[in-house]
Amino acid sequence: MTKQLIEFNKQQLRSDLPELKPGMQVRVFEKIKEGDRERLQAFEGVVIAKKHGKGVSATVTVRGILSGVGVEKIWPIHSPKIAKIEILKTPLVRRAKLYFLRNLSAKKTRKKLSVFKNIVVAPKAEEKQLEAEQPVESSPEEK
Repeated sequence: MTKQLIEFNKQQLRSDLPELKPGMQVRVFEKIKEGDRERLQAFEGVVIAKKHGKGVSATVTVRGILSGVGVEKIWPIHSPKIAKIEILKTPLVRRAKLYFLRNLSAKKTRKKLSVFKNIVVAPKAEEKQLEAEQPVESSPEEK
């Protein structure tokens, strides 16, 4: 029975989503079903926590400001309801859980996260192009 559960859990894991870390500013596109139609709804915010490891039960908590009110959403990372996740900013933070952002205003949160050096994540297509442009040294065996 446990082998069947392990196999089922492996099938449910998604590999198309980026690695999320606390402090990242992300845009999560969630599939919303209204009647017989399905649409994507974006939610933008800061990842304040990542819990439950890397398995099927892994979750991510994203905090955003909507109409001046702080809103937090928790998603299972491997959920089929998540269409895609875009990473907007990746500041360096020194905490695993950023719950202290709950008590700060939007302005103070931006200031707190801008203190750290912003690192922009390069898309994978650009990385592959850079690798292709670099000259490859031939080994002495080929000569």
